[in-house]
Amino acid sequence: MTPRFAPRLSVRLRATLAATAIVAVALGVSSAALVGVLQGSLQDSAADEAARRAAITADMLVTGSPPVTVGTGEPGSPGTAVDAVDPDVVIIGEPGVAAGKVLVMRKQWAPSGTYAVATQPVDTAVGKVLVQARASLQPAAAALATLQAVLLPGIPALLLLVAGLTWLAVGRALAPVSAIRRELADITTSDLHRRVPVPPARDEIARLAATTNRTLDRLEHAVGRHRRFVADAAHELRSPLAVLRTRLEIAPPQALTTEALSDVDRIQRLTTDLLLLARLDADEPPEHEEVDLGQVAAEEAARARPRTDVRVVLDISNEIVVHGSGDQLRRVVANLVDNAVRHAETAVLVRLVRQGGDAVLEVDDDGPGIPVEHREAVFDRFTRLDEARDRDAGGSGLGLAIVRDVAARHGGSVAVVGGPPGACLRARVPIIR
Repeated sequence: MTPRFAPRLSVRLRATLAATAIVAVALGVSSAALVGVLQGSLQDSAADEAARRAAITADMLVTGSPPVTVGTGEPGSPGTAVDAVDPDVVIIGEPGVAAGKVLVMRKQWAPSGTYAVATQPVDTAVGKVLVQARASLQPAAAALATLQAVLLPGIPALLLLVAGLTWLAVGRALAPVSAIRRELADITTSDLHRRVPVPPARDEIARLAATTNRTLDRLEHAVGRHRRFVADAAHELRSPLAVLRTRLEIAPPQALTTEALSDVDRIQRLTTDLLLLARLDADEPPEHEEVDLGQVAAEEAARARPRTDVRVVLDISNEIVVHGSGDQLRRVVANLVDNAVRHAETAVLVRLVRQGGDAVLEVDDDGPGIPVEHREAVFDRFTRLDEARDRDAGGSGLGLAIVRDVAARHGGSVAVVGGPPGACLRARVPIIR
């Protein structure tokens, strides 16, 4: 099943975007995990430091070295905070604690997000107290800020580096594919002996190149057999037909002989058309020569035809020279004029003009014309419209197909551009500049 949407991006660009996106997701997850782990580790370190300070002060209270005395607060107050030796440690006494020597009085700390606080109860000689110590979280915040300052510009820079390296690596990996494509684009039936380059690495691309070369081998063999068949068929068909025609022409004139000559003439034309189409299908290289299309058109238009009641009018510009096969271009003009004369009522107009860089040949008749719905079908092989079957005395349905194929091989085109009534067929071929 053909997908509805075919990506327009190249394989190289898609691979680069995919690799960059994967690395970006991996870096984002890793960075978030790194920041979270580091933040938790630093906070745990600060909490451990606060607990260490509280433990040291508690040990001092229990052992009395150095001596620290805890005093009571005002009656009815929840307790009294006394500075210990460490300024980040306070000692909170309960009401009713025995009087003693008070060092420095101050209130209990208010909770703060910039510190880690640890509390430890201690039983002293004068009663139960709480030792509360704190450790600043500012170093942890500074470390996290430094890490973020490195990650924020570092991750985009690393992604750009990954994208650049992936672009170069994929380009080098696909270079043999580009070489294979260029070689295949240049290979035609005239040079099927050429082969695509096989890279030295024994990878998938090397196997693709080897398979392509084997396919070209089979194609060269098949085209060779086809060409030999066409040549043999041309010789084997034309020779007996020519002998048969000669014998009928020298035979005593009678009705049966005349009909046989007419049939032989039709068979010869059909054989010639089929062999020409076979050569066109085989894409045999045409002759490359300068052809005076005006002279060819004048000669073919003036040639005698079975219908002497149809007048052929010429309107041909001078010095219109094209590049290609003179015989094939002559067949184009002959087939167009023959087709027009076969279907015309009284006259056919053959016009050859220059339009820009093209030679435009128009053949216009005053016959019944070609319906719009059949304007493409008439160029198919063995196509004969129902209107033409009653009046067509010699058409095989191959004339316009040959015209289209020859025009395409010469870089041109052919189309029905007028009628009904009447029909106007226009062939366009590039002019030599």
